[in-house]
Amino acid sequence: MSTQLTGRPADASVAHWRAVAAATGPADRATAEHAVRAAYRAAGLAEPTAFRWYPSPLAAVTELLDHREEFGANVREQVRTAAWERARTAAFTAHGPGGWAEIWGATGAELAATTTLPAERVRAALLDHFAPEPEPLDWEESRKPENKERRRVAGEARAKVRLALVDAVAGQHDAAWFAAFDTAGTGDEALAALAGVARQTGWWWPFENTVLLSERPTALHRDEAGRLDRADGPALAYADGFALYAWRGMPVPADFLEQLTGLTAERIRAEENAELRRVMLEHFGYERYLAESGAKPLHRDETGVLWRIQLPDDEPVVMVEVVNSTPEPDGTYRTYYLRVPPSVRTARAGVAWTFGVEEAEYRPQRET
Repeated sequence: MSTQLTGRPADASVAHWRAVAAATGPADRATAEHAVRAAYRAAGLAEPTAFRWYPSPLAAVTELLDHREEFGANVREQVRTAAWERARTAAFTAHGPGGWAEIWGATGAELAATTTLPAERVRAALLDHFAPEPEPLDWEESRKPENKERRRVAGEARAKVRLALVDAVAGQHDAAWFAAFDTAGTGDEALAALAGVARQTGWWWPFENTVLLSERPTALHRDEAGRLDRADGPALAYADGFALYAWRGMPVPADFLEQLTGLTAERIRAEENAELRRVMLEHFGYERYLAESGAKPLHRDETGVLWRIQLPDDEPVVMVEVVNSTPEPDGTYRTYYLRVPPSVRTARAGVAWTFGVEEAEYRPQRET
């Protein structure tokens, strides 16, 4: 195992750690445990006496909530936090604040949006699984002693789960930071050991006596923007069945995707959850919805047609319909529907907005 993160070019670091963040399948457990032992030694700690592997973060947190006292004190501060602080200090010293900001912009910032999102989604799903928020109550109901007690118990449960999540090291989901430290070339033995663990595992929990490690997911599906996304199953799945469902980044219930088959304009209108209704609209297609819902144009001019879809308990969907002035290979002209802010009142203003200019300034010599 390398003892340094030696300063490779930013594009190489980003490519390497993007692949780590997206890796699925079983860990090389021997390699991961070797790296954990090295991280403990580098932190000045005795090596852990036991390793416990789990098929998912859900399974690991279940064990942690039931048997935390068996594992000794949590040592995340010594093992992970101290190494991070040394690396940041070294990066500032070697490159200056401006240089470090430039490195982060070319590496960590490039990866953070897509690599940290699965971790945030897992964290939220675990909180909801172990300690769901109580249903909101009106003022009179909330004052009843039994409801006050129920909320107190729920709050304590959520605090316990949050502590278990804070104690974790994110493993492969720390890829953005490792890419930056990799390029900065300021890593020490402790950081290199942590990188070795991240290349093999998902979340893991360093305790004084025992280390809990969760396997990486068995499947990860994302769209072109890097958001969790799958229309026919879980977007993130683990070997024990723990899974997250999402459509273009938005969390959805497990059975919701089945409802996307056979959608109708009336079913979309009847959906009470505004966020799920937006997913339905996107899946169904705005053009089709306009045709099947009997929508009428709000405005038309030489630039296009402005459409407005009124939705219950939600802001309206406003789109400008435009025809591409460049013909397709078969000689036809393609029609596009571009979503614009609800405040837009004319087709020209909508088209102008898509170009980032005011309506009065939009006077193209030739539209493309």
